[in-house]
Amino acid sequence: MTHPANDASWPHLRAVPGGVEAHAIEPAQQRIRTAWTADELMRTEFPEPKWAVPGILSEGVNLLAGPPKVGKSWLSLGLGLSVAAGGQAMDSIAVEGGPVLYLALEDTPRRLKTRMGKILGGQPAPPGLTLATTCPPLPQGGGEAIAQWLERNPTARMVVIDVFAKMRGVSAPGSSAYDADYAAVGHAKRLADHYGVAVVLVHHVRKAGSDDFLTEVSGTNGLAGAADATLVLKRSRGQADGVLHVTGRDVDEAEYALQFHAAAGAWQLLDGPVAEHTVHDTRAAILRFVRANPGARPKDIAAATDLEVGLVRKTCARMADDVQLIRDTAGAYRVPGDRDSGGQA
Repeated sequence: MTHPANDASWPHLRAVPGGVEAHAIEPAQQRIRTAWTADELMRTEFPEPKWAVPGILSEGVNLLAGPPKVGKSWLSLGLGLSVAAGGQAMDSIAVEGGPVLYLALEDTPRRLKTRMGKILGGQPAPPGLTLATTCPPLPQGGGEAIAQWLERNPTARMVVIDVFAKMRGVSAPGSSAYDADYAAVGHAKRLADHYGVAVVLVHHVRKAGSDDFLTEVSGTNGLAGAADATLVLKRSRGQADGVLHVTGRDVDEAEYALQFHAAAGAWQLLDGPVAEHTVHDTRAAILRFVRANPGARPKDIAAATDLEVGLVRKTCARMADDVQLIRDTAGAYRVPGDRDSGGQA
């Protein structure tokens, strides 16, 4: 593994009183035009978005959120290795190779080496992946440091900031929580838009679950509002180890079932709809609750089990078809053999 201190492509900012010595980047030419007349805009041909991982991570800011210890860092490091080397991401999605910057701000070089060794499984480490364990906040020199690296690596495809909280910086005095969150992501978005690169911000979710995965992202709606795409990695109760929910401006809303291979430290994308990989354990959770609470309705089951209410309704209906549950005329469910009064048989 190349340590950032020996990597000439990673800028080293000198600490100065009150912050960090920042070196502003003055590109040779402005990359982005920001105003047109309506007829000019309609005549302009724009290139397709540049994907780091087709269908999942596009150029722009990608907010990757999930609960603690769910495997966000394993996922982001694995994607970084795949994109830097080219080949396949998550064992199934073909990716074009290119330089990647991975800011592992909660890790040590030793831990990074151990994790990469697991993921690589004996394969050589890609020289196109630059790793750093320290970087100042984006507004206090971090943005300039990343910009310097991007200037030196014009074919870069992805920058990963793990975790975003370490680089968001201090909020402007008097700003609302929403404005502060929006502005924090804005620093990363300016880099992503200017250099046409995918920037991944690893973040956390709230403790409380929700039917809408976007509302689970920790912080205000300003975070998801400023990001170009939001990805939420959630634990699954079925054959899959996780479900990745994705939505964004240039990416179709979708969900993917994933399996984590602990021995290899790798996330694998599973074939087929998510329900095919989660339904078995979903049924078990529903059965346990209905057995203890005869006459339960789907809304009650969903609230008690943290399952999505739409999934509960569909699963209960299928379980009734399979005679695993009995549905009464009022739409309540009980387990076969329970007395009509709600007691156990």
